Amino acid sequence: MKIIARDIPPRAAWALEQAGVHPLLARLYAARGVRAKDELDDGLGRLLPPSGKKGLKGIDTAARLLADAMAQNKRLVIVADYDCDGATACAVGVRGLRLLGAQHVDYLVPDRVTDGYGLTAPIARRVAERGADVLITVDNGIASVDGVAEAKALGLTVVVTDHHLPGPELPVADAIVNPNQPGCTFESKSMAGVGVMFYVLLALRAELRARGVFDAASQPKLDPLLTLVALGTVADVVKLDANNRRLVAQGLKRIRAGQMPAGVAALFTAAGRKAPVATTFDFGFALGPRINAAGRLADMTLGIECLLTDDAGRAAELAATLDGINRERREIEGGMRDQAMLMAESLFQEDEEPPPAISVFDPDFHEGVVGIVASRIKDKLHRPTFVFAASSAPGKEHELKGSGRSIPGFHLRDALDLVAKRHPGVLLKFGGHAMAAGCTVAEEAFEVFERALAQVAQEWLDAATLTRRIETDGPLAPEYCRADMVDTLHHEVWGQGFAPPTFSEEVQIVSQRLVGEAKNHLSIKLMHQGNPVDAIWFGHTEQLPARVLLAFRLDVNEWKGERKVQFLVEGAQI
Repeated sequence: MKIIARDIPPRAAWALEQAGVHPLLARLYAARGVRAKDELDDGLGRLLPPSGKKGLKGIDTAARLLADAMAQNKRLVIVADYDCDGATACAVGVRGLRLLGAQHVDYLVPDRVTDGYGLTAPIARRVAERGADVLITVDNGIASVDGVAEAKALGLTVVVTDHHLPGPELPVADAIVNPNQPGCTFESKSMAGVGVMFYVLLALRAELRARGVFDAASQPKLDPLLTLVALGTVADVVKLDANNRRLVAQGLKRIRAGQMPAGVAALFTAAGRKAPVATTFDFGFALGPRINAAGRLADMTLGIECLLTDDAGRAAELAATLDGINRERREIEGGMRDQAMLMAESLFQEDEEPPPAISVFDPDFHEGVVGIVASRIKDKLHRPTFVFAASSAPGKEHELKGSGRSIPGFHLRDALDLVAKRHPGVLLKFGGHAMAAGCTVAEEAFEVFERALAQVAQEWLDAATLTRRIETDGPLAPEYCRADMVDTLHHEVWGQGFAPPTFSEEVQIVSQRLVGEAKNHLSIKLMHQGNPVDAIWFGHTEQLPARVLLAFRLDVNEWKGERKVQFLVEGAQI
């Protein structure tokens, strides 16, 4: 474990401070690449335009096709994905198309177990059987060559909206909107699937305006959809570049003002969170997991219906159901995590370093939570990790479904691509991003995959990359160790690629004890620059020395009306 302070460009910090930005925020923003105050403007007018020279490739074609279909009263069916990004993208698509005047909008979400991921040929046939004229994918489709071909053969118009990296062959769709497709000059390559669908709606509205369906004064407002865009963007852990931060900031503003769909409000209540002080953490750790749980253990239709309903009573019922499914998911995950961690730790001796990559499989694992478990192992051992479960799809019993999570410096999808080239036939299918990917292998090929991935990791990773590093914002001045300052920090937009503030300092440990039902959290009393502070290190059980360099985030602990600053420990360099 190495704790490293970020470089803070003094000129940028000074310029931001001179422009009126709070001194601590100026320092934090400068360390994250912000150079001028106007970059912090999160107004809708600062969003990148959908069309034009640097717009999204294919978006004007998509807008024309959808406008034509609406003019001819055709039936539109959205094919979604079964994670939070897919669910929010679907809800944004359904709500947005109806807002813009579409009369016939339906959706279909594949089942994780029986259908697998994306637009497959059987899914295309099911869409056609519903009497659809137009098939729109959200958060999938860029790799669905066969599915799109089947849809086209059935006479459907196909509009693909996605954000995943394309494979060697693009589907032959009527329109593809994806910032990562070849030839797309749109600057925000990190947009989530929900963001892409929102942009398609912006372009469609402009097309309908040009056709005289409505004018600038009478056009429907699409900004209420930004609450769902913000939720899906954060939950999908995409990089929060400037454009994504604006989308998220706009969504948060509306939620804090009480302007949100009934389902989002109900999810806040079910999670025990307060919408008036909503943060990106609520999206990532409270709402997102509850929606994701439906796709992992049940049917994502529950999650999508929760986001679509305008009936508060129905929303409360669905949110309570999702909360229950999420509790079940946590129980399954807990047992799986313990078992998978034992298997991972059995791969090396106690005094040895873990192997460069880790792959584990158990026939009793649940395929719906393999990704979460892979993430937990990756966090603890700091190695690219794949966790596999036996497929429960009919006729696929001898296939293993794996989900992987990676560490900085190891592009997981590219690694899978190299494994596929070196060992043809081992990977039945794969896809994903740099930090998260999925694949399917035959059960008898698991050990070949395990060795092949470890070999690629050994070639690509060096000792520095394999050492867990925590980047921090350095020491925290004692005058900023206040509850109101924590509120100020929580109000800002932080997330992937725009890391939440983490500080580091050598502190004196006064006392420490294990707490929680399982005694798996370390409660600490420490001295920070002469002042006593309470801290907690979740999931950590080893005692700390009397003086130690800690990396920590700030939180507020409320007890009997008193609000005190608390440190959330991220790591220690001993």
